[in-house]
Amino acid sequence: MNQISPMAFVHPEAVLGENNIVGPFCYIDKNVVIGNNNVFQNSVTVNFGARIGDNNEFMPGASISTKPQDLKFQGEETTCQIGNNNSIRENVTISRGTASKGTTIIGNNNLLMENMHVAHDCVMGDGCIIGNSTKFAGEVTIDSHAIISATALIHQFCRIGGYVMFQGGSRTSQDIPPYIIAGKEPIRYAGVNIIGLRRRGFSNEQIEQIHEAYRLLYSKGVLAEGIEEIRKKLPLTEEIQYIISFVESSKRGIIR
Repeated sequence: MNQISPMAFVHPEAVLGENNIVGPFCYIDKNVVIGNNNVFQNSVTVNFGARIGDNNEFMPGASISTKPQDLKFQGEETTCQIGNNNSIRENVTISRGTASKGTTIIGNNNLLMENMHVAHDCVMGDGCIIGNSTKFAGEVTIDSHAIISATALIHQFCRIGGYVMFQGGSRTSQDIPPYIIAGKEPIRYAGVNIIGLRRRGFSNEQIEQIHEAYRLLYSKGVLAEGIEEIRKKLPLTEEIQYIISFVESSKRGIIR
């Protein structure tokens, strides 16, 4: 049975699963589908198009599936998909998609800290930690297990690789390849995220191969030449293939 405060509004067309808690002054719109065991603390807004899984917690002031801040948006029916076991902290705003992709996606087991913003058509993987007041512009992709510190600014269409540690207060208009620390001003490659990788169970051999891959990649003036060196000198493990495919598919270019 759901526990819905008499001071909350739940649209009669909204679909709720079981054992959800909806606190006072929450607003749940029509065309919303919510799973089981979610907690909506007071003053949470769940707008048109939200699709929410199970075991998520939304703190006061969070606004989910908001109208995109995109002048090209013409009211098309789009969604905002949120997976399972996420912690959405105070005043987080997550926009729904536009005609470009149709949906904004947040995966599972993510922590989105206070006052951060996820714009339209962003895609976030699993196990990410996003710091206070960080802002993602439209159509940003964040691969799984990235850590982005507070007050970071990510330009539209950028991609953040998995297992990245992104320095607080930084900004980027280029892609951040996986497994690295991105920091300094202007932002640039600052080494492999060794501590983060060890915490995630990467072996010393894997970490050394990743380190060598970036040494080869950045040793050449042309990234394609660095990729060729990696293919020649390193075993094409899953981690090395991820680095290669990330760099080769980058549309905005990677930081150096």
